[in-house]
Amino acid sequence: MTESEIKLTIKPLSAEDVSFAAEVERISLGDEAWSAQGILDTMARNGHYLAAYIDDQFVGHGGFTSVLDEGYITNIAVHPNHRRKGIALRLTEALKLEGEKLELSFLTLEVRESNLAAIKLYEKAGFKSVGKRKGFYSNPKEDAVLMTLNFKKEDI
Repeated sequence: MTESEIKLTIKPLSAEDVSFAAEVERISLGDEAWSAQGILDTMARNGHYLAAYIDDQFVGHGGFTSVLDEGYITNIAVHPNHRRKGIALRLTEALKLEGEKLELSFLTLEVRESNLAAIKLYEKAGFKSVGKRKGFYSNPKEDAVLMTLNFKKEDI
């Protein structure tokens, strides 16, 4: 099924689907996965999570936290059986819309330096590399690329 053929629905992540989100995280991210409780705790405080569904089947999710007018993407994960269908890009675009609605100044994220596919995806969504976080990841130890999307233009 190609990107144009799938019927993808993106809506707020429900508490009932958090266990699916945690499972997709575990499959996708291994030791770096967020637990269901971690996702629920973040949702209860300052988290904004969206879920992707194909024909009512949970296939992925993404989220960010907000502090004042700043947004920090915490995770974007798509089940391996549904990758390469444009779902991660659609989730990223939906998170951007949420950030705009909240009148955030920016959204930022970290991504493994070796995850070239994700870096390319975020660049396609308008994020720019703004630096590195040395030794940010473990198992294996690796630097993170810090990427940011600015919503508000700087006054000149």
